[in-house]
Amino acid sequence: MNDKILSIARRFSLPEGELHIAAYGNGHINETYCVKVEESARRFILQRVNRYVFERPEEVISNIAKVTQYLRGVIAAEGGDPERETLTLVESLRHEPFVIDDDGELWRMYWFIEGTISRDLPDTPELFALSGEAFGRFQRQMGGFPADSLAESIRDFHNTPVRYAQLMDAAARDAAGRRREVEAELAFCMERERETHTLVDALAAGEIPLRVTHNDTKLNNVLLDAKTGRGVCVIDLDTVMPGLAAYDFGDSIRFGANTAEEDERDLSKVELSLPMVEAFARGYLSEAGSTLCRREIELLPMGAKLMTLECGMRFLADHLNGDRYFRIHREGHNLDRARTQFALVRSMEEKWDAMADIVAHR
Repeated sequence: MNDKILSIARRFSLPEGELHIAAYGNGHINETYCVKVEESARRFILQRVNRYVFERPEEVISNIAKVTQYLRGVIAAEGGDPERETLTLVESLRHEPFVIDDDGELWRMYWFIEGTISRDLPDTPELFALSGEAFGRFQRQMGGFPADSLAESIRDFHNTPVRYAQLMDAAARDAAGRRREVEAELAFCMERERETHTLVDALAAGEIPLRVTHNDTKLNNVLLDAKTGRGVCVIDLDTVMPGLAAYDFGDSIRFGANTAEEDERDLSKVELSLPMVEAFARGYLSEAGSTLCRREIELLPMGAKLMTLECGMRFLADHLNGDRYFRIHREGHNLDRARTQFALVRSMEEKWDAMADIVAHR
């Protein structure tokens, strides 16, 4: 193992013994390793936080420390196991929740949660419902936490009017000379510009509260019990920050209730799966329903539509900018991704009443 990684691991408060370190997982943002101490039964996860994505990684760690400490108290009060049901940061030898290496990069370490697995895709409604339960439980358990005490680690991460403005700016600049081929997609977004304000306007009007939100509610960010399959712990808390419940609900629907791949070229395959919407809504609201106010629940379908539209606008803007943010694997990849998202928005609009009815009756 690289001597640098080994020396960084030894700067955390670990049991005495020889360390065995290996690359771990398939994440695309942070550099991740599994650390095993020869004489100890406990394993650890060591990660370098990507400073390009998170310009202020100290704020990311501060948010995680506050949220996990609060969760430990709630979980214990509910009779759960805090060491298994939320992440546990390992202190450095300097009693800080991170280590800064000689290159100025920030590293953090967690306890490894044993006896769990992760799945990338919700292949069945039952699995998607378990994902909904886990994220709904996270929302419920964080319901009493002051969301405004957290830092906004990525400014305007889910602010659909801002994302719309960024798209229009990218179209005006046309840095890669691609605007002519995407006029139809731009028109699609312009027709829905007024709707992009729905959630932020509801917050400003006091109709819905600011919440602690996860902001990356994919199934692979839930650890599942290897024996029972139940959701154990929500992980990847890097994007935890102040937000709206509809963001988390909506991003899950965008990701898990699409009948096609995110970059599907044959748009006839793209459709909103109502059984998957029902499954996630059932799981999510079984846990979070008692925490959310009536207006928040009414706006959950709009969260699904706006998160899908927002993601499409981000892909389209990156295509116009020359593919500088999202990794591509073929020419026009970001444009394919944008078109898929917009096709899913159309399907949501066609099935709007059914989707709203599902949410209203969970």
